[in-house]
Amino acid sequence: MTDRTAVRTGLLTVDGATLHHEVRGEGPLLVMMPGGSADAGIYDAIAADLADRWTVATFDPRGYSRSPLDGPVTDQSPATHADDIVRLIDLLSPDGAPAALFGSSSSAVVALAALARHPGRLSRVVAHEPPVVALLPDPEAGRALFAAVREAFRQDGVAAAMAAMAAGLAPEEPEAAPGPERAAETGEAPTPEQTATQEQAPDPEQAATFRRMHANLPVFLEHVLCPFSGYVPDLVALKASAAHLVLGVGRDSRALLPAIAAEGLARRVGAGVAEFPGGHIGLTEHPRAFAARLRDVLAAT
Repeated sequence: MTDRTAVRTGLLTVDGATLHHEVRGEGPLLVMMPGGSADAGIYDAIAADLADRWTVATFDPRGYSRSPLDGPVTDQSPATHADDIVRLIDLLSPDGAPAALFGSSSSAVVALAALARHPGRLSRVVAHEPPVVALLPDPEAGRALFAAVREAFRQDGVAAAMAAMAAGLAPEEPEAAPGPERAAETGEAPTPEQTATQEQAPDPEQAATFRRMHANLPVFLEHVLCPFSGYVPDLVALKASAAHLVLGVGRDSRALLPAIAAEGLARRVGAGVAEFPGGHIGLTEHPRAFAARLRDVLAAT
């Protein structure tokens, strides 16, 4: 019997990059994709909780942390990242059995691309709050917001960009207190101070993990944010696979842009909607409750 808490690491060569991946547990394959500037470490707690039922695979996306590109970083494509996922599934599920897939924020966009491009390789897809501006009532305003965030990064750096994003995502909530909790709603990997949630403060190892992920923010802000938020989903393909798709929304973030986009997509393609604990980064705010909810959603038929 495999020790569900033991982590097996590996490297996978894909087109233009090498992916660091981590595997826990045994059973049907579940791939968990990190969003924003996060890497595999964002799922350490959740993966351990779910490894009693699934073989849980996490990884660093191409160009982040321990997954170097073969050349210089350029604008990233959800389709390319989706193809990376299928290569990982092929490696870890060589008998051809389909895998379950979870993505949050920018990786939820990858989840949509993966389901549209490779429906036969996926048994169930949970896309938690994909910030797809094409699904908003005013797509141009969404595109302008993320372009302004990228420009703030170019002109004034990471902190200015994160502040612009936090303000732009919820302009209708002036009463919301500023600070780390609000800045973290943007979906990037939080700093150690931002992850001192209601459940527990980070230990030194967790703090080092979050500093590593925080170092990915320049790549995210320059090369991921606009291409991913500007992705136009294949509605025909997603409607054909709607029985396998669940759109996740945070209990505390349903008024924010990513949740509005998620619910809009669910209506357009006939997919289900599941509410999760916390807000846009509920998986770091309430990891155990989030894992329990994900377990229920994945088990539902």
